[in-house]
Amino acid sequence: MPLKITNFSNAILYNISFSLPQGHNLILLGSNGVGKTTLAKILSGMIPSDSVDIDGISPSTTFGHSRAKSINYVPPVLEIFDSFISVKAFLTLSCIEPVCNIEEVLNQVGILHLSPKLCHTLSSGESQLVLIASALLHQANYTIFDEPTANLDPQKIQSIFSLLQKSLPSKSKIIITHHLDLAYQLGFDILFLAHGKIAFYGSSADFFEPLHLETLYQGAVIKENHYIRVNL
Repeated sequence: MPLKITNFSNAILYNISFSLPQGHNLILLGSNGVGKTTLAKILSGMIPSDSVDIDGISPSTTFGHSRAKSINYVPPVLEIFDSFISVKAFLTLSCIEPVCNIEEVLNQVGILHLSPKLCHTLSSGESQLVLIASALLHQANYTIFDEPTANLDPQKIQSIFSLLQKSLPSKSKIIITHHLDLAYQLGFDILFLAHGKIAFYGSSADFFEPLHLETLYQGAVIKENHYIRVNL
């Protein structure tokens, strides 16, 4: 079940084309304002386009269970209409299948204690973990995580890394991030946007070659002892 976008252009993005078979994962990189979140919203049908196809359906013209099962966009910030809803009640809305073990997923993410709390009382880091839990419950064929490690302390980043690496088997994850070492350690294929265009689409090994990093980041990022770090 491939996801495909073909020759998409708008005011931000130009001639965007690529495909991602179900079960394959992708990291989406690029500087601030380059169009990563815009691309994510196009792929998920939040921005209308007839350039996107997921196994024969167009996300922007397909609704209900069919669209929810095909693709899920997980935003960087928890924003909901009823901020006084509890975490457990909010996560119940993420379940699109009859059987949904919320407690098991909360325990997996390490936030079982948050179940009765009201969403408006959560810290930014706790909200991020609730969004991760919602994605694990949703179980879409394609899940787009927009900055999943934002606002998290090192221990929780480590936990999210493990979840992103191992969770949603046979499904696809598209991860938008500025955390280059996270991207490197995950080892997923890389799509790099620059000036609204695809500047690179290929393997993690090729992207993180030192000479390639030097070309893209002009010395601001270096590979050192199997880690990627900012060159301060």
